[in-house]
Order: sequence, then C-alpha cells, then structure tokens
Amino acid sequence: MTITGNEVAVDNQMRRADRQNRSPVNRLLEGAETAATAVSLATGSIQIGSIAKVFGIAKRFTSGLGVATLEENLNHLGDATEAALSRVEENLNAQGVRIDEIERRLNSNELLEGIKAATLQAQRTKDKKRLERMALILANGVAKDDLEPESLDDMMRAAVELTTRDVFVLSKLVEAQGPRVPAFGAGVGGSIINNAQSVWVSLRDNGLISTANSYEIRVNLEKLKSFGFCFEIPISAAVSYLPDVLASPLGIKFIERLQEIGAEK
Repeated sequence: MTITGNEVAVDNQMRRADRQNRSPVNRLLEGAETAATAVSLATGSIQIGSIAKVFGIAKRFTSGLGVATLEENLNHLGDATEAALSRVEENLNAQGVRIDEIERRLNSNELLEGIKAATLQAQRTKDKKRLERMALILANGVAKDDLEPESLDDMMRAAVELTTRDVFVLSKLVEAQGPRVPAFGAGVGGSIINNAQSVWVSLRDNGLISTANSYEIRVNLEKLKSFGFCFEIPISAAVSYLPDVLASPLGIKFIERLQEIGAEK
C-alpha cells in the first residue's frame, strides 16, 4: 500500500513538472519556494514539503558552484530518497505497522531536519553513490524510527566524505566484530579487550589485511576514527601490523543504515 501523503514523493513530482517549464537557474533559485507553497496548500499540512522546502537553502550556496551540477545533485538525492522511502513504506506495511504511524514518521520534524542536513551535504559531492548513501541513511532511519539529529548529522557528513574503501573497511570490521565482541552497554570492559585482537586475526585470515597493505588499512582507520566510527583498544598486538581497533556503536549504526532496504527478502 502506498501512502499518498508521502511529501517527498509529492515534492519530487512537482520538481519533475517544474523542470519541463523553467530554466535551470529559475528552477533552482525561484521554483523551490513556489513548489513548497503549492505542496502545503495541496496537503493542508503546516509542515510544507520536505525536499521542496529545503531547496530554498540552495541559493545561499551557489556562489562558485555550477547551478546545473547543484540542481542535478538535489534532483538525484530527491529521487533516491523517494525510492528508498517507498520501499520502507512497503516493508512497514507488510510488517503490520499502522498507516497513521508510517505517516507520522514520514511527516516528522526529525525527517525534515535530516533532509535539510542531506541537502547541505549534497552540495559537496558529484558522486551519485554518496548521494544514495544519504538517501539510505534517511530511509533506514524512518524504518527504525530513529532519526536522532546529532548522530544523523554526523552520518550525513560521513556519507559524503568517506571513500568506498573507507566504508568497505568499516563494513568488514563490523562484520568480523559481530560474533566476537559483546554489546557496548557496559563500556569497554575486559571481554571486549580480550576479543579485540581476534577480530583482526580473522580479517587477516580472510585476506583483508596483510603486511603489504597494513599501512593503507591504517589510513582508512584513522579517517574512520575522525568520525567516531572506530576507536583504539589499549592492548599489545600479538602481531605488530594488526591494528588494535574496534568499530564504535556509531560506526556499527552507520553501516546498518547503509543496508539496501528490502535486500534481506
């Protein structure tokens, strides 16, 4: 069942229609506010359309950036978010989540703030894969009913700044940690420290890290640490080139938010 009140979808439809009738500059700098007002009137909602509303921010950042590129980024972000949210709607409906509850999540202030954060970050990359990461972070946040602003803002920035290799290393670390490292609720206790090295031994045995690429891996980890996605464990390595590092709860959450919606089916 599709929810007709999905404001992201409504906004995207209006943007597509607008693109056929206006110049790129006018569409970017003037069309957003008009579309937002129209969405507000059409839906009767005081929370005017999510994507369209934040387009008004874009004109503050066009100096030195090609308008066509910026518009393309925002369009791709909007389309990817709409598609991801549509999959979330279908999954939640199949799980028996009430329609009014799904609508609450889609029209929440938290989602609106998340879209604003994504819009700002979208101006910093031309990489469509990185834009799609942000769409997945938003949609999976709706699915989990978890759009906490501070961690969401950190994840949006990471979605744009991390390379494919950075994300790959983090995902492998999270995967290897799973069966070895207990929950973080009690802090970094002895059981975590005792199992930390086994994580990297496993990654070595599976071919992720070796003496030849250990420096490159450490560069990836330093970048991930700057986002709070992993942290060092104060132990002495049994093998000198293996890092004493584990993924943090936020790093684990980041990887979870990048999972394709419905991929488990």
